[in-house]
Amino acid sequence: MDIKPLSFEKELVGLSKRTLEIHHDKLYAGYVKKAGEISEKLAALAKSGEYEGNATYSELRALKAEETFAVNGVYLHEWYFDGLGGDGDWEKAPELSKALEEKWGTVENGLKYFSACAMAARGWSVLAWDAKAGKLKHYNSDAHNQGGVWGALPIIVLDVYEHAYFIDYGSDRKKYIEDFWKNFSWDKAEELYLKAQEVRFD
Repeated sequence: MDIKPLSFEKELVGLSKRTLEIHHDKLYAGYVKKAGEISEKLAALAKSGEYEGNATYSELRALKAEETFAVNGVYLHEWYFDGLGGDGDWEKAPELSKALEEKWGTVENGLKYFSACAMAARGWSVLAWDAKAGKLKHYNSDAHNQGGVWGALPIIVLDVYEHAYFIDYGSDRKKYIEDFWKNFSWDKAEELYLKAQEVRFD
């Protein structure tokens, strides 16, 4: 696993360069490193044949439990960062906007609901294409490896852990979420949506 660089250079509304440096270059990079370490340890353990599948505690259990935390920490952060650097113009996502209108009446209502979910979450707020249900669904996650649904492909990912905004906003999460939409790249979300909705698990 390699550290994925930020896909934008422009200055963001509300989010400082310092926040991005700490969030991307230290925290996210740390998840990439740990995911790699865990992968190497699992490979070595599997090769050795000396592992115990004990559900109370075993090295194998501990590594498998933290594998999902680390890998999801990488993936969710990459979706979050990839969604930044835009101008907040949802007209650049005509198909996704249409889907939001069909589900919530208007794009504004869809974003209002997403924002409320983000205020209620402790870690992540995610609009996803649920390939099992065959429609857009919104899921919250209080930790990287809790709250996600298998078969759901993220389209819009918002990090609401305090480290994502506290330097710039203090405890004002609401303002951070408002600015997230101003910084959001709808064209990138459109690409994800068009790819994701082709996947169906009937």
